[in-house]
Amino acid sequence: MEYKIIVVGIGPGGKDYLLPIASNAIDEAKVLVGSRRALETLAPGGIETKVIDREITALLDYIEEKIKVTSVTVLVSGDPGFYSLLVALKGRFPVERLVVIPGISSAQLAFARISEPWQDALLISMHGRSASDEALGFIAGKKLGILTDANHNPAFIARLLINEGWPLGTKVWLCSGLSYETEEVRSLTLDETQEISGFEHSVMVVKA
Repeated sequence: MEYKIIVVGIGPGGKDYLLPIASNAIDEAKVLVGSRRALETLAPGGIETKVIDREITALLDYIEEKIKVTSVTVLVSGDPGFYSLLVALKGRFPVERLVVIPGISSAQLAFARISEPWQDALLISMHGRSASDEALGFIAGKKLGILTDANHNPAFIARLLINEGWPLGTKVWLCSGLSYETEEVRSLTLDETQEISGFEHSVMVVKA
């Protein structure tokens, strides 16, 4: 029998946004891999778990050993197709060994919160990475959805966009803690955003 790696998108975090098919996959898991928070929240009792940390190669080695004897279920935040461990898994394992269950991404929920279509948005992650000048460049009518982090926070990103020619009055929404009790959505201008603190791990929506 060829065991599978089941990659489960668990949504933005709140249980209300966990799809039933994802919940069923978690309940049926024999080995569960995920962030500490995801495992503490979602892992059934009595099964083997493995925390995802910075040692990705070691994690892939662990999964490779485990799938010799059982399937492994991997929990990823949001949707597996949007900046997740799926890229690393595809780099190590053949696609035939992977089963992917989609989830609701934080970017998708952010656009829903502000009642804004995202079909025409450019989605960018600056969480642990930089974005190109081309991606950040101003074009009239352009719309961005940006994942932020502590270094690439909204104030930092706002200054980058202003340097790229975005008008100071450009509309910005900062969305943090999406689906949790701490959720906050704030509407500002780009000029105001360059002076704001916090929102380090958030979704920043920018609309020209």
